[in-house]
Amino acid sequence: MRNTFDLTPLLRSSIGFENLNRLVDFAARTAEGDNAFPPYNIEKLGEDRYRITMAVAGFAPDELDIMVQENSLIVTGKAGEQAQPAERSFLHRGIAKRAFERRFQLADVIRVTGAGFENGLLHIELVREVPEHKKPRKIEIGATVANMNAPAIEGETAAA
Repeated sequence: MRNTFDLTPLLRSSIGFENLNRLVDFAARTAEGDNAFPPYNIEKLGEDRYRITMAVAGFAPDELDIMVQENSLIVTGKAGEQAQPAERSFLHRGIAKRAFERRFQLADVIRVTGAGFENGLLHIELVREVPEHKKPRKIEIGATVANMNAPAIEGETAAA
């Protein structure tokens, strides 16, 4: 059963969070349909560096695809056809090699810098790059709003 959330109280004092409702819907959908395959870790490596590590046992690097589209990182795995020898018989098959698609929502300031594959683990490197206009800055208090909009009179200065 899907719950709907009323975000009106949160949005009363927020500016620029138009995507918040979309993110909540995405989180609700992911929680309902999340089959936890393949398992993954998200690590913080430094102040502005992150790594996603996915356990993709049995997959070759050419069977994996990583795509960044808008603010989504999409990792897909396509299980290739393997010729199984006739004498091969499994008593237990615990290593799942099935097709998957895993999506991660990225903030506007997160950029994917690279990926590597080692010992059945896919590592995706991320970095946070905050543009100059988004960094905190001090705003000096100057003239009043009325004086800022008042037309300047030539040869006279406005009284402060």
